[in-house]
Amino acid sequence: MTTLEIRNARGLDGSPVDVRVEQGKIAAIGSALPPYPAAADGVDGADGAVHRIDAGGALLMPGFVESHTHLDKTTWGMPWYVNECGSRLIDRIDNERAWRAASGHDAGAASLALGRAFLAAGTTRLRTHVDIDTDAGLRHLDGVLATRETLADRLDMQIVAFPQSGVLDRAGTVELLDASLARGADVLGWLDPCAIDRDPKASLDAMFSLADKHGCPVDIHLHEPGEMGVFSFELMLERIAALGMQGKVVVSHAFCLGELDAARADALLARLADAGVALITTAPPSRIVPPLMACRRAGVPLAGGNDGIRDTWTPYGSPDMLERAMMIGLRYNLRRDDELDIALDCVTHQGARACWFEDYGLHVGARADLVLADARNAAQAIVTRAPRRWVVANGYVVVSEGVAV
Repeated sequence: MTTLEIRNARGLDGSPVDVRVEQGKIAAIGSALPPYPAAADGVDGADGAVHRIDAGGALLMPGFVESHTHLDKTTWGMPWYVNECGSRLIDRIDNERAWRAASGHDAGAASLALGRAFLAAGTTRLRTHVDIDTDAGLRHLDGVLATRETLADRLDMQIVAFPQSGVLDRAGTVELLDASLARGADVLGWLDPCAIDRDPKASLDAMFSLADKHGCPVDIHLHEPGEMGVFSFELMLERIAALGMQGKVVVSHAFCLGELDAARADALLARLADAGVALITTAPPSRIVPPLMACRRAGVPLAGGNDGIRDTWTPYGSPDMLERAMMIGLRYNLRRDDELDIALDCVTHQGARACWFEDYGLHVGARADLVLADARNAAQAIVTRAPRRWVVANGYVVVSEGVAV
């Protein structure tokens, strides 16, 4: 693998920084690194060529982390989908299932197109949920597994087996989820044990039993409001303690946390921190969101994701995590430059922490996932969605001088 040297970059703290990459890892990082030694035969680098980049003062950031998306659903790069769906959650679930069946939507082609777009915008770690239901079986999963294989040397992708249509009312779904985890899904997904499955004890017993069988983590969509959502949290915490699953549960959306008074929210967040539960938000403008600063004080990771991108649920979304960081900044009223550092943290380090991506960050030994953008600092990068001049994924240059390669 080619050795990569990056010179004259700007660190997030404003200081000059150089980076050397060897065998897909950060081998050295700091100011004014000594040049990589030339081989005796005059060839650059003792083990082959050295690729050198003069960053010209571009801002160096770690590769972005998309913590919650649905690559299998997207219509990215396809003809415009005309959305005439009803407003209820169940309307959107039924509409999507019917449309995908009628249209023959190809999850493999769709996920590959969007996965490549994520890479080109600087995302190098990604968690995607994939619909598993009794109509489609494992068809969508197979398509996304193929995408993961195609992009495996560059994009570190986790796949969540997700029962979008619910579990208890659709006999055979548990068996399909079991098969999905055996086939290659990394994480067990779930959905609203009260509002969708309407039997939270049975629903969560089934979820944790399946996770325990496969020794896999869990990522549950929890849209439930108010006391209903808090009740689901309480039941989950009981099962986490009983099964020793601390640090293996992520709750996406968690709207109910934003409805609690400060004292009650802090008490519940303390329990989530003790159980190692992480949260993921899409920072939607139309819903109450978990309290960002309270989560950080409590030590609960709160990461950011897009959710769906141009699908039957929504025409919005983009594979640009700087844009999602801007949405987080707007939703949480982050205005100061140091506050916008937090928004960037939500789509970098907090995402890696919530989704258990290893060897992440800008340090020696980390996987070489790097973004160089035309910006002075994180705040400017976010609010201008600064052009990506170079993107390095697992040591490979995937964007050079602003062009995907």
